[in-house]
Amino acid sequence: MTTTPDRSGGTFAALLAANTILSAAMPMLILLGGLAGLMLAPSPALATVPPSVQALAGLIATGPLSVLMGRRGRRTGFMLGGGLAIAGGLAGTVALFAGSFILLCAAHALLGAALASYLYFRFAAAEAVPDRWQPMAISLVLTSGLVAAVVGPQIFIAAKDAFAPVPLAGAYAAVAVVTLLGLVPLAFVRMPPPAPRGDRPGAGIVQILAILGRGPVLTAVIVGAVSQGVMVLLMAPTPLAMTGLGHTAALAGDVVRWHVVAMFAPSFATGFVITRCGTRPVMAAGLVLLIAAALTAASGASPHHFHVALILLGIGWNFGYIGATTLLASAVSAEERPVVQGVNDTLIALAATVCVAASGAVVTTWGWTALAIAALPVLAVALVWIVLSRAMSASVAGGQA
Repeated sequence: MTTTPDRSGGTFAALLAANTILSAAMPMLILLGGLAGLMLAPSPALATVPPSVQALAGLIATGPLSVLMGRRGRRTGFMLGGGLAIAGGLAGTVALFAGSFILLCAAHALLGAALASYLYFRFAAAEAVPDRWQPMAISLVLTSGLVAAVVGPQIFIAAKDAFAPVPLAGAYAAVAVVTLLGLVPLAFVRMPPPAPRGDRPGAGIVQILAILGRGPVLTAVIVGAVSQGVMVLLMAPTPLAMTGLGHTAALAGDVVRWHVVAMFAPSFATGFVITRCGTRPVMAAGLVLLIAAALTAASGASPHHFHVALILLGIGWNFGYIGATTLLASAVSAEERPVVQGVNDTLIALAATVCVAASGAVVTTWGWTALAIAALPVLAVALVWIVLSRAMSASVAGGQA
């Protein structure tokens, strides 16, 4: 007998609560990685190694975590991610007390794998509600990022000196405590167990490529990867670019703050817009906004230009990323989800990793304007792809009518 998911709202509420609490660690780690790295690195040039290790670990863990969830269930995957985050937070605390840069890097590797597991909350939310509510469920889950953007830095400020005179150790310990609290709502998650291995077809490379080659799946993967890649390409070096152009660090922080708000605040409405207008128009609107962000960034370097560009960047990412997630969730079967979602999020993580690595080099070598211009061809290609894929889908539908 097949167990049906609990779609009464209890499981969705539990997933939403867990993701909201667990996501508070993300902005804390953005602040911690470079600062702790600078404290313990043998050379200032190695200060960004811990966050780089964190990103790499997330990239490596994304696919296996999806497969694990396909075999053992969503809750098992989230519990494992939480366990890794607790271990990483405690390892980071010990690393600061011991003055060990290697242990700090190991801590961020554990934390990177943990954050990768949290990416699947959006898919779990879609599976926990009736099909017609999937866009709203995905959208609302991503609003937790807005809460995290507000709460996470406040927890960091309150906890960073808890173990004085060892700076920042308290913040790593706080990551472990927050994670422990975030695991509590998972006890109320009721989702169907995965189908036995014998009931599911094999997922060899040929089958995977065939699935990825389907129009809606390929479109979702392309738009998701491009939206994430361009967002981090312009966001990550913004403080570096602004201070290099003579703006204050406080102003750069304000720009980033409004960018984060723009990333997640639209999520309260994005799901309803997708339901009313469709996924492809919303994804196309997201790419248009990302193009507008790049053009604004390339047109000037005043505080006004940075604020407008980063706000447009956040809203564009929201439309593109949620639209792509919704399209992918509806385009694959339950048997295909573990592998396809794992490949999708691995490609998104790869795009983000490459763009983060490239952004700093481009900004310091050719400047902020060149970086913004570099994003335009990729966005244009993705936008053309959406238009063409929609036209091809309409043509196929017409031919079958």
